[in-house]
Amino acid sequence: MSSIQIVTDSSCDLPEDLVTQLGIDIVPLKIRFGETEFVDRLELTTDQFWEKCRQTDELPSTAAPAPGAFVEVFRRAATAGANGVVAIVLSGELSATIEAAQQAAREVDGEIDVRVVDSRTVTLGLGAIVMAAAQAAKAGASLDEVSDVASDGASRTQVHAALDTLENLRKGGRIGAAQSLLGSMLSIKPLIEVRDGVVEPAGKQRTRSKALSYLVGVVEKHAERIESIYVLHAACDDVDSFVEQISSLVQTEVLVAQVGPVVGAHAGIGTIGIAFQSTG
Repeated sequence: MSSIQIVTDSSCDLPEDLVTQLGIDIVPLKIRFGETEFVDRLELTTDQFWEKCRQTDELPSTAAPAPGAFVEVFRRAATAGANGVVAIVLSGELSATIEAAQQAAREVDGEIDVRVVDSRTVTLGLGAIVMAAAQAAKAGASLDEVSDVASDGASRTQVHAALDTLENLRKGGRIGAAQSLLGSMLSIKPLIEVRDGVVEPAGKQRTRSKALSYLVGVVEKHAERIESIYVLHAACDDVDSFVEQISSLVQTEVLVAQVGPVVGAHAGIGTIGIAFQSTG
């Protein structure tokens, strides 16, 4: 049986217990508050991150890992006897993380076979792809098969979210075409989706409840074809009632996780969203 190691980055937002259960290796990005830098997950938990956001007006920023961080993980997999590595990372349109992974793959050429897959998405969209690949690897799939599962998943994954503010995205320069949502009334709740690897506008609603109704409507529209679904939230008190609404529409379990520092730095507190994979 082949042994394929799955590697991803810390923007996947998968809960720690699932990461451990599926044996996934996570290469952390870095989070900066002013001059102070933290290694995501290792030096700063999600709860600590949101607490810091509440206590300071300074917007955090993120930095991609150095290639050496991936090299270390790839070599560890080789030493542990893995037949290969599939590294699935956040959209290359949003971060230089994929370049670090690709450079690292070249550095370990001859030591272990590494496939780098651009998820074309982020947060639990990436998490969904990583989980499917990890489950395939656990079932004994080959390097090519696991890589194909990841690439196929990337083409069938959607991420939709309602933000409480566009300020973080604007200041972080990740706004893309969502720039068109700026300049609206402060009460407007912007809707975004990750499409073709980029954050795009999906409209706006006047209240949070209407924004959440929009997301419920997206799930309703795709419900019959949804294979797996995740709810992501940035320290939201209203997540439980939202999850109940989503659960009533789909035939599969809804996994819930907090948005971590990497995505949270750009999305901002109060963000709530859905990530799902559908057939066809």
